[in-house]
Amino acid sequence: MTKTLAIMTGGGDCPGLNAVIRAVVRTAAVHGIKVLGIERGFGGLFGNGRVRELGLDDVKDIMARGGTILGTTNRGNPFSFDTPVGPVDRGDEVVRALKELQVDALISVGGDGSQRIALELSARGIHVIGVPKTIDNDLDGTEVTFGFQSAHEIATEALDRLHSTAESHDRVMILEVMGRDAGFIALETAIAGSADICLIPEIPYDIGAVCDRIATRVRRGTFFSLVVVAEGAHEKGGEVVTIHENTGSQQVRYGGIGEVVARQIRERTQREVRVTVLGHLQRGGAPTALDRVLATRFGVHAVDTFMKGEHGVLVGVRGGKMTTTPLPQALEKPKMVDPLGEVCAAARAVGISFGEHA
Repeated sequence: MTKTLAIMTGGGDCPGLNAVIRAVVRTAAVHGIKVLGIERGFGGLFGNGRVRELGLDDVKDIMARGGTILGTTNRGNPFSFDTPVGPVDRGDEVVRALKELQVDALISVGGDGSQRIALELSARGIHVIGVPKTIDNDLDGTEVTFGFQSAHEIATEALDRLHSTAESHDRVMILEVMGRDAGFIALETAIAGSADICLIPEIPYDIGAVCDRIATRVRRGTFFSLVVVAEGAHEKGGEVVTIHENTGSQQVRYGGIGEVVARQIRERTQREVRVTVLGHLQRGGAPTALDRVLATRFGVHAVDTFMKGEHGVLVGVRGGKMTTTPLPQALEKPKMVDPLGEVCAAARAVGISFGEHA
């Protein structure tokens, strides 16, 4: 009997999703496995959703495309589905739909939220294999997630461009990047783009230390500064800055920390400050070559994992080799920047301030 895999992409989009889909379909075809694509995350399994079979023609010429040919959503948690009367549990509908489709295993391509949904489905008897996707790089079951490198490249290019205009006008330039709870994008962008200050969620900042760093540069005859700020950064004793709070299963929307830091710097230093918020530019566009390769490896390994009879796991990479980690273990804690780790030490060594007093 022909085996059937289903694949869905959930949460925020990122470069490399189509490369995973392509790898799954092409690898499955070699083994005679049918692949069903679930559109718009888990929402494709109920309501006005859609499921379609994916063949080789469906995935040709999609490697370099951003986004996902299946569509996605971060509002489709079936275990806390938004309705006019409040969130309801529609998980049993998803389980029933997958069984009616005779799906042998579901490949869930997504970040922390999508993998937690996959874990719950696993507890309800569905065979699931997770593929780690997030530009934040905050999933603990893998050394790196696809999408991170592409977002990092975009942010670094933006900082490079801000460097020249900051120097020309003697301005403080603030670049706000994504990173709700983990500051990997901000940290590596700050290093790659020669930033002077980097503010990340893992190291609450002291605005006095930030302004002291700017003042020190001025005393030395350098009248501009570059500041990279993760959206989840916050002051010591303070809270993260949010745009508004969502209801039901939606996350609180972070944003605005760049303007907060800019106002604080202006008030204390009387310097001219400008803010650039990259936002969803970090999610869009073609994936880098590295992300194309990594996403392909993840997709191939997901099918190989299915062929071995494994499920309830997250595929990943450690030490350059493909691995699998049980979903409960992979989701036990988020992966965060280590403030005392080698990368932060390297940043400090080249003169980057994290808003800490010496």
